[in-house]
Amino acid sequence: MAGAGYGGQAVVEGVMVRGPHSMGIACRRLDGAIVCHAEQLGSVHSGRAARVPLVRGVLALGETLVLGMRALKFSSAVAMARGDEQPRFPEGVFWGSLAIALGFVAAFFFATPSLIASLLGRLGAGHGLIAVAEGVVRLGLFTGYIAAVGLLPGIRRVFQYHGAEHMTIHASEAGAPLDVAGVRPFSTAHRRCGTSFLFVVVMTAFVSFLAFDVLAAPTLVERLLSRVVLIPAVAAVAYELLRLGARCGERSPLSLLFLPNLALQRLTTRVPDDSQIEVALAAYTAAVAAAEPAPEPAAALVSAAV
Repeated sequence: MAGAGYGGQAVVEGVMVRGPHSMGIACRRLDGAIVCHAEQLGSVHSGRAARVPLVRGVLALGETLVLGMRALKFSSAVAMARGDEQPRFPEGVFWGSLAIALGFVAAFFFATPSLIASLLGRLGAGHGLIAVAEGVVRLGLFTGYIAAVGLLPGIRRVFQYHGAEHMTIHASEAGAPLDVAGVRPFSTAHRRCGTSFLFVVVMTAFVSFLAFDVLAAPTLVERLLSRVVLIPAVAAVAYELLRLGARCGERSPLSLLFLPNLALQRLTTRVPDDSQIEVALAAYTAAVAAAEPAPEPAAALVSAAV
């Protein structure tokens, strides 16, 4: 199956597609041209460690952050470039923006739910009830935030590219023609979407935090620290649950893990236009081409034949 093992994400005016051994990025420049970048991935992303149960879940989380940031940096530079100038994005601006974004995520999705739920403690609520309230608040903030930012025109375009990426992967897996007409009939939702991983991480975190709070009866500071410490373990378990659910098929009870994700993708994807599908196709083509081993020089081939 040509598209097996391929996935990706939307970036600024473009798409990143990642395969088992390669990555391709395609972005639309201001003048309408499509700029592509492709590379083979090292052993960190495709080596033996990436096949070890539980370990691969932690690597998947780290990979999502690292490759995603690299793709985002490239796409931001392309979106700002004019004519044939070399895409560049100021390092200070990029890393400063990233630091602010990570700080916002930590404060909004981790600290805020814990602080709100801790108010129940002043009313005499037990640790179990506090943990449940924290999970409900976190899930509400997560879905509410996605729904709210999706109303912004710029984010809406990102969600359209997200839909284009899913449709392209669907077409490649089905063996359909890899052109706009061949991609257009497919759905913008995909079971292997990274949103599924994030959603299951949130739900697994809810169960993990609840168990920790009931057993340990932590203070507010200990509760906040536990959220950070437990993230790798949560990611590892969530990843294995998703792999198991995908392997068991749609009729398995574990397929229920994908239902909230598919519903959530109604918020994170939009139907793309033809130009956005062209970009997704370019990213997929670049990733597939980069996965092929480089041809040996002619002199080396002659030497080997002799």
